[in-house]
Amino acid sequence: MSGLRWVKSSFSDEGGNNCVEVAATADGIAIRESDTPAVMLTTDRGALLSLIRTVKSNATPLNGSGG
Repeated sequence: MSGLRWVKSSFSDEGGNNCVEVAATADGIAIRESDTPAVMLTTDRGALLSLIRTVKSNATPLNGSGG
């Protein structure tokens, strides 16, 4: 899958080496870790959207207060 336009997460660190990147493909979405760019996971847009919605709905605040 060469020629993809990768976009880094807005949560990336300053050095850009600790992040998740996503790219649109002809069939859906490719996801990779910036540390290992040769390893990719692919999915369709609906499945990724469902995962994101589920994670957000079950998210606990980073401070661990739970509410």
